[in-house]
Order: sequence, then structure tokens, then C-alpha cells
Amino acid sequence: MVFGRGNRLLAGAMIVVCLALVGPSAPVGTLALFGRPLAVESVKDVVPNRVMTWNICNPCEVGNAGRAAEIASYAPQVIGMQEACVRDVEQIRDYLEHLYGLVYHVEYGSVLRNWGRCGGMPWRPGAFGQAILSAAPMADHVSVEYPDGGSEDRGYMAVTTLVGGKPVRVFNTHLAQRRQETVRAAQTRVLAAEVARHDRAIVLGDFNAVPDAPELAPMWKPAADASPRCRPSPTAGTCEPTTDWHLKFDYIFLRGVEPLNQHVEPSDYSDHHLVRADVNPA
Repeated sequence: MVFGRGNRLLAGAMIVVCLALVGPSAPVGTLALFGRPLAVESVKDVVPNRVMTWNICNPCEVGNAGRAAEIASYAPQVIGMQEACVRDVEQIRDYLEHLYGLVYHVEYGSVLRNWGRCGGMPWRPGAFGQAILSAAPMADHVSVEYPDGGSEDRGYMAVTTLVGGKPVRVFNTHLAQRRQETVRAAQTRVLAAEVARHDRAIVLGDFNAVPDAPELAPMWKPAADASPRCRPSPTAGTCEPTTDWHLKFDYIFLRGVEPLNQHVEPSDYSDHHLVRADVNPA
């Protein structure tokens, strides 16, 4: 069933009222919403040329209502999430639609099933990995596991969708954890080779490496950071930190797409900041 904008507003209003009636007994995730809410009358459309990447942190003792409120504040056309459980993404998408009127399609790139991270039953754990939310439909979805994930299975996903009204190949990845440089180098070579096949591509993700790390060199060949000031050489520019430990690990790489601006937004809901960019698919 397709709901009109007026019906979404009414549904959002009802949900807000219900949440308010729940009071102090509401779960942490529900209460977190009221720390930074958007009024129902603030329902808005997505910004059609805005993309975002966010490692939402897992396991973290935060609620999905708060995560949704952060995303709604910037209303990106496309967002790539890492460390994402399918159940969490489903809740985030529901909050975005019913509280903020932001309707997203979703595709998953889960490469791991983990009961400790994502709940479920020991014999049927939840799926964990990456997800892409897009305001426009997505096509040609692929989910690829890297030959060597390192200490935990890792991979990338890719879809074709609209950004700024143009079809763009969008990638989302999460490279191997720190102190696994050789593993990340092999993963980056796999990803960069696929990105280079496309005239217009956007790569979102947590690369677990600073810009001048040798293992990221393959990515800088076919693509550039959405911030023109950020380059692989520490003397060539300034790269804004994207984590609570003051390092840049999170990237929006562009190929055949013009950067307009990029912003890093610290968040109370993750140890990674939200990174968003407005772009012009030339």
C-alpha cells in the first residue's frame, strides 16, 4: 500500500504521541529520540545530491531512534552504513519514514552472521555488515566478500541508483580492523579495480586507515576524496578526523563526480562521526 504525504504526517504524529505516552518506561532507544527530535511538521524531502557514510558502531549501547534522528537532520539521498545489523537498519528506516517522512529503499551487504552483535538465536543469528539506504530505487545490487577478511569477514556492496538526478554506481565497504595493513592492502586492490570500471562512482566506507597509509594507495588512483583539501600526502592538504580518537578512517571517494562540499558531524551515537557530502555528478 502506498501512503501519501498527508497520511505519513498523520502516522508520524500518532507515533510521536504514542512515544510520549510511554514515558520513563520507554527503552533507551526511544528516549534518545527526544534529545534531538524533529517536529512532525518538519517533515521534509531528502537532499537529492547529498551522500553520507556512517559506521553506526556495534556493539554500542545506543538506540536506533537516536540514530534515525541524526540521519534525518541531514536528509541524505544515499547513506552507507557499516557495522550494521539488519534488525537495526529496519528500525532506523521505519523511524525515518514514520517520524520524519523520509522514505528509503534498502539493500544489504552482510557478510557475517553474529549472535553476539546482532541478536537472534545461537542457531539463527542476525546478519551483520553493510547497508545502503537510497531515496531512489536501486539496481544491479552485488555483495562481495573479500578473499581475506582478516580477523573478521569483510566485504563490499554496490548498487546503481540516482544521485543528483544521475545514475551513479555506489559502493559501501568496511576494511579489516587496525594492525592488519597487508590484509587491507589486498582488499583495497580488489575494491579499486572494480571502482575503476565505472565512469561515475561514489565509494562510501570505513577504511580503518589514515589517508597516507600505504594500503590505501590503490584507492587514490581511480578516485579522490570529497574534500578537495584531503589528499594522501600529509603535506598536501588537511583531512578532518572522523573518529573519536581523532583519526580519519571514514571516506567518501568520488570518481567522475564533482565535490561541492563535505562536512564531518560528530555524533553521540557512535565512535565514528557522520561524513556527508553534496556532490554534482558531472
